[in-house]
Amino acid sequence: MAAPLSPDQSKAALAALDDEYHALATYQVVLEKFGAVRPFSNIIKAEQRHIDAVAAVLKDSGQTVPGNPYLSGEKPRPEAPATLKEACAIGVQAEIANAALYDDQLLPVAKGNAQLVTIFTSLRDASEKNHLPAFQRCAK
Repeated sequence: MAAPLSPDQSKAALAALDDEYHALATYQVVLEKFGAVRPFSNIIKAEQRHIDAVAAVLKDSGQTVPGNPYLSGEKPRPEAPATLKEACAIGVQAEIANAALYDDQLLPVAKGNAQLVTIFTSLRDASEKNHLPAFQRCAK
């Protein structure tokens, strides 16, 4: 069994989940508009893995995992950009913001919970080292 989450760590995990849900919904609308284009077709799979990782931590600590509010209509669904190049530029900004969210807000709260630190670090690294360069290449 995983270490229990403090109330602040639980909020951080839910914030991470919401951020990953938003990314998945954003990339999904791009794929719906432009077809199975890279890097979106690859990165959306990674976003689902990120969701699964955060959801597992929440489940392990006995919490209910909410569904994706961007797909259920609970929160506004992202709109697809006009062009693929614009979608890539949005991806660049989203991945920069994602890494900053983990560094500035989520990782500091995760301290003391090794599992959460490991997952948050992995998700931040995926944004910085994998997703961001892919979106930068496609935005050129």
